[in-house]
Amino acid sequence: MALHIGGTVNRISRYTLALGFVLTACGLYLTARPTIAQPGPKKMTPADGHTIHVTAPHILNGKEMGPFHHYCKPVSDTVIECLIYDNDDPKALLTQVEYFVAKSVTTPTVPLRTWNTYYHDHGIEIAGGRVKVLDASDADAKKIADLASKTDGIIFSLWPEGAKAPNGTVAHPQAVGHKPMTEAEYTSPKR
Repeated sequence: MALHIGGTVNRISRYTLALGFVLTACGLYLTARPTIAQPGPKKMTPADGHTIHVTAPHILNGKEMGPFHHYCKPVSDTVIECLIYDNDDPKALLTQVEYFVAKSVTTPTVPLRTWNTYYHDHGIEIAGGRVKVLDASDADAKKIADLASKTDGIIFSLWPEGAKAPNGTVAHPQAVGHKPMTEAEYTSPKR
């Protein structure tokens, strides 16, 4: 009879040991699965990198609006692009786009009449004190402002203020304080 009890105990011990191994393996699999299932590094998209956060007001049809939240990134040595929202809520609508184009590009390629109508000088806008660089140290904010000062801006407003949907029109707001330039001012090396 003792042998029979010992055989039953051995079978229960083997069963318990096997069950323990299975449960341990399942636990390890479930713990490791999120790591195993994750793909490699996330593929970058053109929307990534708009991390320079700036606020500035705009003027459209004589009405000052904003300040607008610009989320910008350099896309080349001569262009910075900004996605512009009315506020910084994560669900805010993209209402405008602005391009910061190096003055070394705009001056020889954009006629003065076009520049006076659609562009503005970021050096003048920044000097006016209405532009705020957010989410950056004072030193980084100064570097960003210095870089932006060497550019001209052109804004495309895609979503009319107060509209429930875009209507296909594109407006061109200006920087508050924008003044048309003369040919001499526009082509000045000091600009």
